[in-house]
Amino acid sequence: MTHYVAIVEEEAGRAVGVWFPDLPGCFSAGDTVDEAMINAREALTLWAEVLAADGRPMPAPRTLVELKADPEAAADLKAHMLALVPCEPALRSAAE
Repeated sequence: MTHYVAIVEEEAGRAVGVWFPDLPGCFSAGDTVDEAMINAREALTLWAEVLAADGRPMPAPRTLVELKADPEAAADLKAHMLALVPCEPALRSAAE
C-alpha cells in the first residue's frame, strides 16, 4: 500500500490542519488530531477519485529524504508533526 506524507499543523484554539506536500490542493482539517487524520484519509481518497475521473495519474509519493531536500517542504517538515496516510491500491491504479 502506498502512503503519502502529511503535514499536521496544530495550534491551541484552532482547527488541526492536514496537507500533503506531494498533492497540491489536497488538504483537510478537524477539531482534533484524530478527526483531522480521518478527514485527511477521506480528502486523499476524494482527490485520487477526481484525478482518476480526469484521466490523470496520481503523483508518486516522495520519501522523507526527498521532501527534506525540497526547500518548499523542508521548513514545514521541521515545524510540524508528520503522518503517513495510506492511499488504497485501487485508487492509485484507477488514477494511473
